[in-house]
Amino acid sequence: MSVQVEQWIREWHERGDEPVCAYVYDLAAIQRHVRDMLKTMPEQASLFYAIKANPDKRIIEALLPFVKGFEVASIGELSLVREVSESVPILFGGPGKKDAELETAIRKNVSYIHVESLLELRKIILLAKKWNKHTQVLLRINLRTDTLPRTKITMGGRPSPFGIDESFIEEAVAIIRGEDNPFVHFSGFHFHSLSNNLLAELHADMIRLYLRKAEEWKRAYDLDIRVINAGGGFGVAYDDKPGFDWPKFTSLLTESKALQALGDTQLFFEPGRFIVADYGYYAVEVVDIKQSHDQLFAVVRGGTHHNRLPASWGHNHPFRVVPTDRWEYPFSRPAVHDSKVTIVGELCTPKDRLHTDAELDSLRVGDVLLFEKSGAYCWTISHHDFLGHPHPKFYYITEGNQDE
Repeated sequence: MSVQVEQWIREWHERGDEPVCAYVYDLAAIQRHVRDMLKTMPEQASLFYAIKANPDKRIIEALLPFVKGFEVASIGELSLVREVSESVPILFGGPGKKDAELETAIRKNVSYIHVESLLELRKIILLAKKWNKHTQVLLRINLRTDTLPRTKITMGGRPSPFGIDESFIEEAVAIIRGEDNPFVHFSGFHFHSLSNNLLAELHADMIRLYLRKAEEWKRAYDLDIRVINAGGGFGVAYDDKPGFDWPKFTSLLTESKALQALGDTQLFFEPGRFIVADYGYYAVEVVDIKQSHDQLFAVVRGGTHHNRLPASWGHNHPFRVVPTDRWEYPFSRPAVHDSKVTIVGELCTPKDRLHTDAELDSLRVGDVLLFEKSGAYCWTISHHDFLGHPHPKFYYITEGNQDE
């Protein structure tokens, strides 16, 4: 794929219409990746795609034949999925759901609503009764434990706005079993404790903890648990660290006694980043190279208004240089060799940085930087219209073909 993208970049640059600035999504590679993931999953497990990682409609369409369904965290995301399919299963999560959102979710027949608080649960019961709609819910639980892995983003095992504190499970069950609730049905539990965990062994330990906890609550409260949603959080490395070992994780899980004891209970996973991150590319052309004091800066057509992830996470985003040949100016082409260069964008802020002190053999104005691992949380979390610069173009690769 990289050869194909680089060839396309050079062709665009040779046309000379405008500086290169685009996202390229390899839909065919995403589909291959998901097929490989499914091969090693336990029999009772199902795969959902959390579209918050990248809600591009073309990606949702590409994944539709392969995943069990989609996880959404807003009515906007729900509507995107329903544009693609009126029947595919949807999991509806996220804190702070408003009445109109809950009502729409109930009327749009989402498969499960992830309940984030006791108040939210009471609202769901009221709205389901209003619409005479049977509604399945999963209680999202924030565990009281210090044994969960720690990552840059941790939502469970600590004070957090996410989920119902473990100590309130009995009260939540009592609310569902109340006489004034003919329509809302308990189906199981939802856990999503962290984001971007790179360690397969720790992730398997965490899932086993979820399963043991669910079994404990099943016995304590006489529950019929049909679903345990173990969330996502499978990591992607943006540096030289090894990425998440999915085959090792699924192997460890399959061998687990806790999994074997599930019986008819379904186990859901809802990764987002892990499915799409490696198959998106952000291509930007170098429009200037300059020295300031003792530092070198390469200014690109683009920046954090298109790809905010490196600024948000405080990391240097991985990239490679795609050399180009065309230079039509009557003066020499600025270039640096064997130097450290900081890659910055076109915004009027010093925080518009994509990579600091990158060690480069050679870089010239007009070369294109191809930022890899840009398929998740890059475009959609960015402040697109700050300063009013044009948006990047979007291209898609499907089974060897490329289209816009």
